[in-house]
Amino acid sequence: MKNLVQYGVVLVVFFTIDMVWLGVVAKGIYSKYLGYLMSPKVNWGAALLFYLLFILGLLVFVIQPALELKSVSDLLLKAALFGLVTYATYDLTNLATIKDWPVVITLIDLTWGMTLSVVVSGLSYFIINLL
Repeated sequence: MKNLVQYGVVLVVFFTIDMVWLGVVAKGIYSKYLGYLMSPKVNWGAALLFYLLFILGLLVFVIQPALELKSVSDLLLKAALFGLVTYATYDLTNLATIKDWPVVITLIDLTWGMTLSVVVSGLSYFIINLL
């Protein structure tokens, strides 16, 4: 039950932050640089699967180990690395294989992946500790 509560906390924190990013902050950026590649309809099944797996990864590889160690510094370092590696997998693969993939999108996404992971992990860590 504890793991489900922790997962729920991370899920709510993640969705809140990422929806603001995608729906408000970066919406115009992605349209500007990737509009020629964007589908008119989001594949919500694929998006949901990514989110569920990413959140699981944050919880298992970043948040739970930091909770056990009681180490915020460990949490922040691993969160930044997790975000960098996961977002780099997508963006660097696209940069390597898709003609005219914008380098600026790769740089924005790598920065966002690290930022998102650190903020979500940090907030989740503190909320979970309060529970």
